Amino acid sequence: MNKDPNYNPDLKYPEEYFEDIPQEEFTFVNQGEQLHDEAFQTKPIGFFKDALIRLRKNKASIAAFWLIVFIILMAIFAPNFNEYTYRQQLTVNKTYLSNMPPRVSWLKWIPLFNGQRTLKSKQVAKLTDKKLYPNDCVIEVINRRVEGKKQVEMCDVVVDYYRYMGLDDDTNFWFGTDSIGRDVWTRVWRGTRVSLIIAAFAVITDIVIGVVYGAICGYYGGAIDLILMRICEVIRSIPNVVVCTMFILMMGTGIKTMIIAMAIRNWVGTARLMRAQFLRFKNREYVMAARTMGVRDRTLIFRHILPNSIGPLITSAMVAIPSAIFTESFLSYIGLGIPAPEPSIGTMLSRRRPSWSCIRSRPCSRPSSYPC
Repeated sequence: MNKDPNYNPDLKYPEEYFEDIPQEEFTFVNQGEQLHDEAFQTKPIGFFKDALIRLRKNKASIAAFWLIVFIILMAIFAPNFNEYTYRQQLTVNKTYLSNMPPRVSWLKWIPLFNGQRTLKSKQVAKLTDKKLYPNDCVIEVINRRVEGKKQVEMCDVVVDYYRYMGLDDDTNFWFGTDSIGRDVWTRVWRGTRVSLIIAAFAVITDIVIGVVYGAICGYYGGAIDLILMRICEVIRSIPNVVVCTMFILMMGTGIKTMIIAMAIRNWVGTARLMRAQFLRFKNREYVMAARTMGVRDRTLIFRHILPNSIGPLITSAMVAIPSAIFTESFLSYIGLGIPAPEPSIGTMLSRRRPSWSCIRSRPCSRPSSYPC
């Protein structure tokens, strides 16, 4: 340190200024003191904690998170909210309660949940017949008109369909019933549970196989990488739906078969992603330092490189879950998915397809696969 009282450390002095300064004018700084790094003023933040902090700041992500949690909880517990099972065919007076409209007692002020239905082209003269319209079920008569050569007065009738079918006011089907009298609420949430289980296990299988396969390719490289990636390209060249369909036709339908059928090819994308990440990180300084210290390859792969590749892996897994649900729904829709009577999203959509073109005003007395 310069002892000159006029010396200003903030100014830039020419080199000549320091040439004629005697040695006695300099002193050692912090001589005899033990120096330490400054302590962190706040708690250290790791990768996952930093990601959680950023997630909390994103309101859209928080809303989506709670929506996903709600769907998962409903898929687990909602099928037990009422007394109906997913395979139970409901009847009254030996008549199947098919295509019942939704009704919720405390939501009757909403037209969608009031249990009403409009019966088309009914004779006005028969509206007083208690056998046809029991329990004062008629709510409103609309669209009066005269039809036919006999000039018969016709109309459309808005009825309380539950009274029309002879049910009491305490009976509610929250989502209605399907074409053979099964409660749709129970089947929707049980089908959601089945689809989520298939998607979750399929994605977990994809991640496990893809991470190990891609880590080996990216870390070792050379001939191993060349051979293994050519195998990936051959598998990837086959369309996913074709692979799943052939596998299901050989092994039969079922939850286990669906999981294996989707996992048999979908891991290729994860393997390619992890290979790229390992090629990116394997020559970094911290990896080379660990290798110099004699760290084994397995530790380098799973302790040093993989944690730095976890971000793209999580993103890939989140995208793969809805893709797996879509694949399961599509296969079930075309009849190659979950066998009856077990519901899934695809099977329920497939069963409801014919009823869009024809809805009965009064159900048949016998069950049928499709409404007539």
